[in-house]
Amino acid sequence: MLEGGWVLKLLVMSDTHGDAEVIKRVRDQHQNIDAIIHCGDSELPYDHPYLENIIKVRGNCDRDTRFPDEQVFEIGGLTVFVAHGHLLNVKSTTMNLYYRSKEVGADVAFFGHSHLLGAELVDQILFVNPGSLLKPRGIPDKSYAVVGFESSKWTVTGYTDKGKELFTKVFELEKINKKNQ
Repeated sequence: MLEGGWVLKLLVMSDTHGDAEVIKRVRDQHQNIDAIIHCGDSELPYDHPYLENIIKVRGNCDRDTRFPDEQVFEIGGLTVFVAHGHLLNVKSTTMNLYYRSKEVGADVAFFGHSHLLGAELVDQILFVNPGSLLKPRGIPDKSYAVVGFESSKWTVTGYTDKGKELFTKVFELEKINKKNQ
């Protein structure tokens, strides 16, 4: 079990646009993390040392073709979907992201591109955009998120690039009766 009582804890960032130092600073602020995720537009080489051991995808500003367009992986019994969002047109609609998340059987979907910090639970799938650590939109603060999961409950905490907490939202999954499906 990790600090805060969470069984699973993920650090999620996006849209750092060439600022390698902010990636390092955010990583250093959170030591007890199960996985670090970068949702694209790092604008760094795929093998940059600050991206080492980070699950990462390619954004529309990433020129290094070694970045995958999306990642699907399992951790702690959960299926995680990661995409930048530009190929799913998330600035116009999140429906494509929703459908792709359903296709891959995701429990949680992380995405960027719009630079808008936010989280919501739709049909038992948690969707999180950590905002931007360089050019925020919708709020004045550069941002990232820490996402925890334990016993049917997600907790999403948004932070500024300096580590100040912006919000914490809790999302409880519904108990599904298998007999009624």
